Amino acid sequence: MTTDISLARHDILSVEDEQYLCSLIRTIPDFPAKGILFRDFIPVFADARGMDLLLEAFVRALPVKPEEFDYIAGLEARGFLLGTALARQLGKGFIAVRKAGKLPPKTVSQSYELEYGTATVEIEKNLVPEGSRILIVDDLIATGGTAWAAMKLFEEVGCTVAGFSFVMELDGLHGLDQLSHYPTSSLMVMPA
Repeated sequence: MTTDISLARHDILSVEDEQYLCSLIRTIPDFPAKGILFRDFIPVFADARGMDLLLEAFVRALPVKPEEFDYIAGLEARGFLLGTALARQLGKGFIAVRKAGKLPPKTVSQSYELEYGTATVEIEKNLVPEGSRILIVDDLIATGGTAWAAMKLFEEVGCTVAGFSFVMELDGLHGLDQLSHYPTSSLMVMPA
């Protein structure tokens, strides 16, 4: 097991299940640039037991109860995998927050700053009824820019963000600070 990865709360899974789940998270040094540790949870989805444990733990760690949100929004691209599985399990609809230029219908867009430039995310303009409550999910929060941009998109179309939930949080990058006015959770905390 990778020793620097553990669940943020140890009351969610048994010690054995926690160790198994954390052992599936891959750490790839120097990707996408030298000095960066890339944390990859995709191997969890290739493992049936791991995927079950991930979803079980993720549901238990949600920052709000399922009756407090109407839709789950997943951030491109790994948030799509997690979000659709979670939406199916909880009986919720799913909304994809896409990178700019990927959606053919009318969209609303929000740009945000990255460490190395800017990026833009979009949602379909009339997909979600005004007043809907949205839980935004993704695999990882680092600086929080993408999650913040998604929050702004849903507010622009008249929705309420009920909270944010992430599989992994990179400690020391303060990504959750941008979202401090909302209920948030991260399943795992690990060094950046």
